[in-house]
Amino acid sequence: MKIKDAIFEVLEKENKPLSVKEIYLQIIENQLYNFKSDNPEHIVRTLLRRQSENINFPSSRKVKYFTFLEDGTFWFKDKPYISKQKNKNLPKERLPYDEIVELQKKYNHTLKKLILSQLSNIEPEDFEEFCRKLLAVYGFKNVKVTQKTKDGGIDGYGELKIGIATMLVAFECKRWINTVGRPKVSQFRGDIQGKYQQGIFFTTSKFSKEAKDSSLQSGAVPIILIDGNSIVDLMMEKEFGVEKIELPIYSNALDLILQKE
Repeated sequence: MKIKDAIFEVLEKENKPLSVKEIYLQIIENQLYNFKSDNPEHIVRTLLRRQSENINFPSSRKVKYFTFLEDGTFWFKDKPYISKQKNKNLPKERLPYDEIVELQKKYNHTLKKLILSQLSNIEPEDFEEFCRKLLAVYGFKNVKVTQKTKDGGIDGYGELKIGIATMLVAFECKRWINTVGRPKVSQFRGDIQGKYQQGIFFTTSKFSKEAKDSSLQSGAVPIILIDGNSIVDLMMEKEFGVEKIELPIYSNALDLILQKE
């Protein structure tokens, strides 16, 4: 029997709303579930909160089986309970949490497209400088953009410390619209072979399947491919060129206060 099924059986047997502790004690008393945890009551509470229709938070489940009542007890979502006291049930209005999450996804998607469009329209030299600064944000040291007459087929280089060792890394930047194919990746690898331990290839466009397949080859310098979408993801991860706006979203946790000891 699953924990959810054990909770169902307890509520059906008692035929009334119960607190987390009451549900947990009934499960133990009737040996409905064998908990393998140092805090089994917390497991029951977490499941109830995640699957209650009027409690929403990031890790809550889409499928809801229960409802949280004003007195801190839980009951079936689709089974009306007539209490002797008035106004026992919470209002039936559902908080638009899912709509907020979807709106955030749409906003971020549109923002990513806007940022990528801007990067695709800057001068090639500016894109190289942008990539240099992005690598520096990620911990690369002594990152430099090469002079065009002395670049040796690369746009820049830097150092990445891994443990007690330092890896020499070269990078290539293509502010392109067209897809980057395997020949460009192979050419870049040839330019850095024997001089650098790793290569990073930036592009505002995409890489072909053949280019991706050839990026990591046994016995050859590994080439890390970072396309336009990945560049923007890295920017957001490090808040580089973007600013995070905090919009607090509160979730109902009153049950944690009203729980009966």
